[in-house]
Amino acid sequence: MSIKLAAIDLDDTLLDSRHCISPACIKAIQRVKAQGVHIILATGRMFRAALPYAQQLGLDLPLIAYQGALVKNAYSGDVLYERTIDRELALKISDVLEAEQIDYHIYSNDQLYTRKIIPVLEKHTRITGIEPIVITDVPGMLREIQPLEIMAVFEGKSDRQGMEQMISNLYGEQLHLTRFKYDSLEIMDRYATKARALAAVADQLNIQQHEVMAIGDSYNDLPMIKWAGTGVAVGNAHPLVKKAADFVTGSNEEEGVVLALEKFIG
Repeated sequence: MSIKLAAIDLDDTLLDSRHCISPACIKAIQRVKAQGVHIILATGRMFRAALPYAQQLGLDLPLIAYQGALVKNAYSGDVLYERTIDRELALKISDVLEAEQIDYHIYSNDQLYTRKIIPVLEKHTRITGIEPIVITDVPGMLREIQPLEIMAVFEGKSDRQGMEQMISNLYGEQLHLTRFKYDSLEIMDRYATKARALAAVADQLNIQQHEVMAIGDSYNDLPMIKWAGTGVAVGNAHPLVKKAADFVTGSNEEEGVVLALEKFIG
């Protein structure tokens, strides 16, 4: 099997606990790039939060951000794929979250909007350096934009599973819902997945599905790990991700990405 394209998740996959790419991972990625293999990042992060890593690795290719809602070239800024949530649908979701008094924030135009700063956003700022924009009227803003993502945050105060089921029952055919770290739920357009985004990149590069490898750890990586010809879970991945993968490599702290690249590419 010849791998021509490898998509690698960032947090808890390529990045270590200090949110850094180890020298060994950098060396391995440069080695497979020299063999003509395309390497891309596929992350749930905002585009500008992922961009420094793509630039560090010299990846002049499309960067998958927002769980697949946006695919944008790391250097030229050209957009290959974008899936926003319909404006009216976003307002309906906002109404549900408002009625249940659930904290949520909005991603649009590579900005993060929120009504108030909560602990998960403080952590986000510490990790990425990106400051949320505080606004008083989130529903009002939604009447003017079409968001890439709405993130509902529960932090143990509300029933995430119940809310996920409610939104799925109401609007599930139009949405892609995925659980995220920090007890939160990501709400996206139904075609905003890492699998569809990766397929778009592969199509642009004229690469077949069986020639693609995907490496990840969490719920949002499941679609691309299942779609790729070779799906790889790092050792610290969620059990569901490990079950779906073709191969389980070392953890992010053990530079599992290096082991996977060596096994399937050389």
